[in-house]
Parts: sequence; structure tokens; C-alpha cells
Amino acid sequence: MKKVKFRAIIYYMVKVEKIIPGGQALGTLEDGRKVFFWNALPGEIVTEYDITKQKSHFVEAIAAKIENPSKFRVEPKDTCFLSTSPWQIIDWDYENQLKIDLVVEIFREHHIDMEKPEVFTDDTPYFYRNKMEYALYWNNELNKIELAFHTRGSHRKIPVTTSSIERPEIFTKAQQIIDDLNSRHEEARKYQSILLRCNQNGEVSGGLYENRKPHPAFDNLIDQILGQTYSYSPNGFFQINLPVYELALKEIQKYINTDNVLDLYAGVGTIGLSVARDKQLILVEVDKSAYAELAKNCKNTIIEDRTRLTRSGMSEASPVTTGRSERVRNDSILAVNAKSEEVLDYLEPDQTVILDPPRAGCDKKLIDKLLEVRPQTVIYLSCNPATQARDVKILLDKYKIEDVKTFNFFPRTPHVENLVILSLK
Repeated sequence: MKKVKFRAIIYYMVKVEKIIPGGQALGTLEDGRKVFFWNALPGEIVTEYDITKQKSHFVEAIAAKIENPSKFRVEPKDTCFLSTSPWQIIDWDYENQLKIDLVVEIFREHHIDMEKPEVFTDDTPYFYRNKMEYALYWNNELNKIELAFHTRGSHRKIPVTTSSIERPEIFTKAQQIIDDLNSRHEEARKYQSILLRCNQNGEVSGGLYENRKPHPAFDNLIDQILGQTYSYSPNGFFQINLPVYELALKEIQKYINTDNVLDLYAGVGTIGLSVARDKQLILVEVDKSAYAELAKNCKNTIIEDRTRLTRSGMSEASPVTTGRSERVRNDSILAVNAKSEEVLDYLEPDQTVILDPPRAGCDKKLIDKLLEVRPQTVIYLSCNPATQARDVKILLDKYKIEDVKTFNFFPRTPHVENLVILSLK
């Protein structure tokens, strides 16, 4: 191997083998250690790189100089792309193909073979994020505050003057906040960050987080998803790419084939209330703030066709010993404030169960109870295909995979949302 020099340290030229789950490019050093690169693509030769983490058995680095650039490499739009969206260097069609391939690879690692899923996108790779958090950077030369992001792999901040991943209304509002701070001769060290969120109409809410002070409660935003109106806090969880989220909801809706639906990890209710508001619907959410929004959204639900509510009401559901609940709309919808794994008595055989857990996946108690009760259909939407595949592998004892669909919720990043439909064997 030919030696190359970078920052007065001797390294070796490294050929990139492939993109791995997680989004980095994999190579092998002369000593056998694996190196995980950002800013590198399969087939490229990395000749200079900046190490961000070094362990006895692997290295993480950012490629600084490339030979033999990939035909799929494109010029990034932003100088800050490594901080916000490291896949800006990848051709758009190739990005979507990579995401499909990585989902298949992850499932094969859990001994689940499947055909390549279809990928859904609205073909909007930029200006899609409806939420962004910025750091504040003090420019010593100009004696003023600037917007910033953290450098990948470090706590250093880099000032930014443009960013192409969030809605333009958000960046404009962030810059206005910075201009106001500078007009009052404020110092950056007083503040933690700027958090902003934007609805589909372009209305922005949010503001400054101050150091050593409680986070303020910002004005709620309103959005429409598949005809249902939702209220949500800029501080809380809400999907960041609503057009693609609606594509996922339309696919989920096709598999709601029972009159009884249980929506676990429900958040503010955007899945259940969008696709099953005309059913006997139970929504479970543990976070108190999200639950408050969920209860409000349930009360605002419009049910177009009440003739489809065939059961006599949900008073027949077994009681639970934890959390609180609120019945709305003639007992057809029930909101429950509890951990999803602690309301297992709500599971029934004649039911469609919707799962949208956090990245850690489903609690084992919930998976075991699903295998015991065996609801008719399990709809599993996940932002982490690795934990999703882990859970699905266990459920395959009683279920079969009906369909798999991948959604590019997060363009120009390695992240993906994956939908698995399971039906009883």
C-alpha cells in the first residue's frame, strides 16, 4: 500500500468497499482495522482523512481527499452538509436504491430473506424538514453571533450562512432571531440553541433555549394530514416530512381490515386518527405532553361514516391498572396515557395493531403478548430497521410478512422509515 500524509500523521490509501447500515462507507486499514468514512462512496480511494474516533479495532474518519471518484458522487449544496445531511454527495436515484439495499441487508442479518421493497418518495430531496435546531457561534473577528451547526464527530461549531435541508421559512426565522440578538449586543454563550418548527402553511413557531433555564413552551402549530387536523408543540415529537408521511399513511390504511384498532406508541395520534378514525380505536402514548395533544386531537376528530362502528363501545375492553384514559366521540375512540407494554390487556385477537416505537424498538413484554393473543394484523412502522428486524424475527413464529415498503422520510441522510405488514400464518 502507498503511504500518504495528512496532518503530519502517516496513513495509508484506503479503498472504499461499500456503504453499511448507519450510512458510513467501509474500508480496511493495513493493520486490519475497519475504517468507517463519511464523505466517501464505494469504489473510491481515500488518500487523506481526518480521524474523529480511534479505537483498538476500528476507526471513524471523514474523507478529505478522494481518488477515482464514484460516478454516483455529486456536488453537495451546503458547506455544512457533513453536519446536517452527509448524503448530499450521493446521486438522488442512487440514494433511494442504497436505502432499499440497506433495509434488505439489515433483515438478512436477522435471517429474514425478502424481495427488495418498493421505495416511496415525493422526489423533494431538499427543503423538506419542518423542524431544525441551530447552535449559536460567536465570531470573534466580527464581534457578533452567527447561526451554526456542530461539526460531525466533535463539539466544535461551524458558522453557516445557508442550509438547504430545512424549510426556507425556518432558516429565515432563525436568521431574524440572530439579527435581533446582534442588534441588542447579546452574547452567544448565554444561549443553548434555537429550535424552530414550521407547518405546511409556512407558519413558524419556536425560539431560543437559554442556558440554565427551563425550556419555554412555544405556541402550538396546526397541520392537516389526510383530512384530519392536528395540534402539536414545536418542542415535541411530530413527523418532520409530512408529504412523505402521508404516503406511508395511505399504505398503512390499505391494511386496516378490522373494526377494532389498537395504536401503540401513538404520539399525538397522527397514524391512528388519520387511518382508523372511523373504527373502534384505542391510542396509547406514555409522554404526558404528547398525550395532552393526543387527547385534544381525538376530541377534534371528524368521523365521516359512523355506520362502520359495529361494536357496542369499548367499555368491554379489559381494565388496565396504570395510566389514565379519556373517551371521546361516543366511546369510539379511547386515548390512554401509559407505556405501551403496560396496557397489554387491550390486545385482542380480532384487532389490527399499529406499532410505531422509538428507535429502541418494542418492549419484549409487548412482543411476547402479541404472540400470545395473536391479533389478526400487525402494522409495524419504524425509523430503525435494525430493531424492527429484531422484533419481526420473533413475531415470525406466529406471523408471516405480508408486505414491506420503504419510505425516504429523510432525504440526503442515511435515515429511512420502514413499514412491515404482518398477518397471522
